Amino acid sequence: MRRPLRFGLFVPQGWILDLVDIADPVDQFEALVRVTRRAEALGFDSVWLFDHFHTYFKPVLETTFEAWTTTAALARETSRIRIGQMVTGNGYRNPALLAKMASTVDVLSHGRLDFGIGAGWYEHEYLAYGYDFPDTPTRLRMLGEALQVIHAMWRDPYASFEGRHYRIDGAINEPKGVQTPHPPVWVGGAGERVTLRLAARYGDATNFGGHLADPAWYAHKFDVIARHCEDVGRDPGELIRSSNVETTLLRAGDDAETLTRTYRRDQTLAQYREHAVVGGAQEVIDVYGRLADAGVDYIIISDVPGLATTDVLDSLAADVLPAFAGLRAG
Repeated sequence: MRRPLRFGLFVPQGWILDLVDIADPVDQFEALVRVTRRAEALGFDSVWLFDHFHTYFKPVLETTFEAWTTTAALARETSRIRIGQMVTGNGYRNPALLAKMASTVDVLSHGRLDFGIGAGWYEHEYLAYGYDFPDTPTRLRMLGEALQVIHAMWRDPYASFEGRHYRIDGAINEPKGVQTPHPPVWVGGAGERVTLRLAARYGDATNFGGHLADPAWYAHKFDVIARHCEDVGRDPGELIRSSNVETTLLRAGDDAETLTRTYRRDQTLAQYREHAVVGGAQEVIDVYGRLADAGVDYIIISDVPGLATTDVLDSLAADVLPAFAGLRAG
């Protein structure tokens, strides 16, 4: 049985060159704020930020706003919508400090923080900023330890942990945040042996995507999560099952080749459509519906051309999302 579908939105942050049509950095940030406020008015459940420092898929001299300072700013620019990172790169910040940051943001947002975290993957960025970039098994072990540190910081009066990669000794974290027992933890990644097991043990939500042509891939991943939940004595129904969906909504007069050029990078339009939906309202509805049938209950819409400079968000809210969520207009 299909669970109710909720929607979040990646706001224009610069990482995917979605602010290049605006010249001034102040105007760029105000566009980010404007889209966030509009998403809140339209009834979106959440907005999301990438945790990256420079552009993708190659570094260029264009704006990329830092995720956690932007999270804090948006928390004070809004009043209802939830705000998260999809996902925080674990290797970029000490996990005890990150837990402290999250607790602070949860307070200043009055309990609207979603805490996204993953092992990290963007090697060029790690090395450019002077971070070590260990192999994948090591990064995953670090993520597992970090989740234990973060939970201890949110739970214990004096948090202590001794691991191979991280150590804390009587760390105080006050205030611990507003939400009980803590901000929801969204674990990003689809690795079946480690990442999904960490999500089952420590997470409140999972997030993965990129296989729109094969809904069975999602259903399989959810079966794996369910088995991990059973192993740790947890109800798999407790976890949000989310997916990022790159979405180009074509409206009258739009040309798909032109509209998606920046977002496709070095891919053909046909290749791009293997992991992104490009089409009119009904085509977008059909793709979202297939994901929901496969078990996805939370779609985070990403890579929307024109989001920073046009009214495409209103078109999505009016023409697509009411088929699932009945979003309120405002």
